[in-house]
Amino acid sequence: MLIARVIGNVVATQKNQRYEGTRAMLCRQITPEGEDMEYTTVALDSVNSGEGDIVIVAQEGWSASTASTGKAGAAIDSAIVGVVDYIDLLPENSQFVIRNS
Repeated sequence: MLIARVIGNVVATQKNQRYEGTRAMLCRQITPEGEDMEYTTVALDSVNSGEGDIVIVAQEGWSASTASTGKAGAAIDSAIVGVVDYIDLLPENSQFVIRNS
């Protein structure tokens, strides 16, 4: 999975019938700090995201297929599976603390 920003909507007048009712979105991978990276992909939207949204993209065929179409087996490489509300990063100098519950 990766974190990305939706940068556009891909319009297709003709597409495979397995993708009926789905939207294809253009997504640019970002760092956890929100900086753009080089990688851009097309992902089917399963969560009604929009341009400018920060999203989680699944890039594994089985997960992407079932998330975006509700059926396994469609030839889908990437699907938007979540919209990110915020990313909470630890301060740069902090260390992980393991607590026993």
